[in-house]
Amino acid sequence: MTRVLIADDEDLMRAGLAELLTADPTIEVAGQAATGRQAIEQAAAIVPDVVLMDVRMPDIDGITATRELLRLAPEIKVLILTTFEHDEYVLGALRAGASGFLVKRTRPEDLIAAVHTVHAGDALLSPSVTRLLIQQVTRKQEPSVVDHTALDQLGALTPREREVLTQIARGLTNREIAAELVVEESTIRTHVKRLLMKLGLRDRIQVVILAYETGLIRPGRLEP
Repeated sequence: MTRVLIADDEDLMRAGLAELLTADPTIEVAGQAATGRQAIEQAAAIVPDVVLMDVRMPDIDGITATRELLRLAPEIKVLILTTFEHDEYVLGALRAGASGFLVKRTRPEDLIAAVHTVHAGDALLSPSVTRLLIQQVTRKQEPSVVDHTALDQLGALTPREREVLTQIARGLTNREIAAELVVEESTIRTHVKRLLMKLGLRDRIQVVILAYETGLIRPGRLEP
């Protein structure tokens, strides 16, 4: 079973999400929270596999709640729920350690699939989300100084791992990267796992943020 905690300040939204999720016999709604503080407290108490976290909530917002609950229980996966795809808080939520985000108008089957995806340890990062991250990062600051620690870490990558990192930063999925590099998708998964370990990163979301925020890769360029 995948145990889920739903955190949203709207009663109807929580009830709707609970009904939707329990339609899948492999998902259990282990708890519900109406505020960010309640989400932290319940997550610490019941340790769910996945938390569906609304961004805008009273008391403590979803970003702060995500950061705090992952500090207490880093094994929990957080899936951010937002009203608008271009929510200005998305980047902050991903920096806080969230495994991905969904807009609330997402189709029911996609929401269920997303819960299973993040529970399995994969980040929910589509090309459209990648473009959003790039836009937000580059709009906030145009990198002019490259982080030398990050450059040292990058130097530990093999040429093929650097290629894969570049393609991730472009927003390509493992399947798309495999097609472009003419290799098996399983090979790309191995490269991704190794480069995450070498860079000390949690998931491919952090790869994108690292690549653009430090200037390792710049918009419109495919090489650092």
